Amino acid sequence: MSAAVKYTLGRIGLFVAVLAGLWLIDMNVFLKLMLALAFSAALSFFLLRGWRDEMAEEMAGAAERRRTEKERLRSALAGDDQPTEGERRED
Repeated sequence: MSAAVKYTLGRIGLFVAVLAGLWLIDMNVFLKLMLALAFSAALSFFLLRGWRDEMAEEMAGAAERRRTEKERLRSALAGDDQPTEGERRED
């Protein structure tokens, strides 16, 4: 399972857990939702730090791969890319 999916499910789970705890208190539903959102965000900052860091590393790796591929394609289009021995065509 990817780190982004784990982190997202963790955030949703925290929100639902906090909302379930607040559901027992007699107050406006909109206020319960806003409090659950705020409290779950604060809790996720501490409780889900590992998954957040893992997701950030995964996203940084993907961005670096895209950047490398983009540079490779640009150099190939500009004609700077020299074919390797196995790729050379016989004319």
